[in-house]
Amino acid sequence: MDHYNVLILSAGRRVELVQEFQKAAQRLGIVSDIVAGDTSPYAPALFLADKSVLLPKIEDPLYLERIIEVCNAENIRLIVPTIDTDLLLLSENKARIESETDAIVLISSIEMVRTCRDKILTQLFLEKHEFGVPKMYELDNLDPARCSYPMFIKPKSGSSSINAYKVHNEAELRTYLNLIENPILQEYVAGDEYTVDVFVDFTGNIVSICPRLRMATRGGEISKGRISKDPVIIEDVRRLISVLGGIGHLTVQLKKDGDVIKYIEVNPRFGGGAPMSIQSGANSCEYLYTQLQGPGQTLQYNENYMDGLTFMRFDSSICIDRNGQPINPSAHRKGMVT
Repeated sequence: MDHYNVLILSAGRRVELVQEFQKAAQRLGIVSDIVAGDTSPYAPALFLADKSVLLPKIEDPLYLERIIEVCNAENIRLIVPTIDTDLLLLSENKARIESETDAIVLISSIEMVRTCRDKILTQLFLEKHEFGVPKMYELDNLDPARCSYPMFIKPKSGSSSINAYKVHNEAELRTYLNLIENPILQEYVAGDEYTVDVFVDFTGNIVSICPRLRMATRGGEISKGRISKDPVIIEDVRRLISVLGGIGHLTVQLKKDGDVIKYIEVNPRFGGGAPMSIQSGANSCEYLYTQLQGPGQTLQYNENYMDGLTFMRFDSSICIDRNGQPINPSAHRKGMVT
């Protein structure tokens, strides 16, 4: 029987993503070990995956060699990145990894990744193709005393909303300009914020577009969200991805005020809230397994996911004993009672 093992890089807290791959394999009746990799032996996802491996840090010269070693040892068929800092390295080395293993690297083209990883390049691309974007301010000769507030500032290659701030006045702007390296400064955009999970198959066809309203966030990641099958967003995002390209699961951030859409960023990877769209029926994990089973397996456009579902995410704990094995401390204590 064929195995369709998946390696999830920088698995960290991506417990839900691990579990969604496991459930998808079970539903499809295929054999798949989900192998979670991380630099930390205490990454929670390692203990919920079928197997776990420790990886060097991304900047380590042996990082790629270790990925190749794991792929060959664990018969990996698909490599899934989850953080921005992995993307350019994997896109640049996709051909090498795939030539030395039986795995497919779930990564978009180098050109697309370079555009998305640099927020200034993203802005220029969107402007060129006449998509809505926040106004970007030139930093050369900028006079903070003459700016209109509020504004928004962030690093041009940032991630997870680190050093991303709403700027209310001149004093804050001067502080953030000194704090943030290579910043991008934009107008502050009103409206509702959406994350849109898009899936593009290995041949470039769009399979699903699933918007979800960001009702609340924590640490840059959605904590409460609602699936919203908004036709205006869906059609505009379809037009965007048709021009931008991409492969696999893509995460689009935008704001919508009335019918006006302004794009914030595009991340060519699974976002932290992707399990919301997956559970609603826009199931990127099932799409990926279907494609792994061979070129004869085709995917049709899917708009039959459930609309209006509200998801509320929360923290949970994993406990391990001194030997590094997961345990239930409550059950353990109960067993010790005499």
